[in-house]
Amino acid sequence: MLKYGINLRWSDEDQAFIARVPELPGCIAHGEDPESALDQIREATELWIETARGAGKPVPRPEGEPISPS
Repeated sequence: MLKYGINLRWSDEDQAFIARVPELPGCIAHGEDPESALDQIREATELWIETARGAGKPVPRPEGEPISPS
């Protein structure tokens, strides 16, 4: 599975945590806490990739450096 960076922030306007994958245009999700926003963006990422592949569109490679557990 490809590993994308995720931007996570609190939105006063939406009163929710907003998660976004910058490399995948329009791949955004939200949740009432950070954990639920991250769960939602993981699912949204999988659906984004599945949809792009199904439509014959390219799937961008993650731009970040891999992180190795210590």
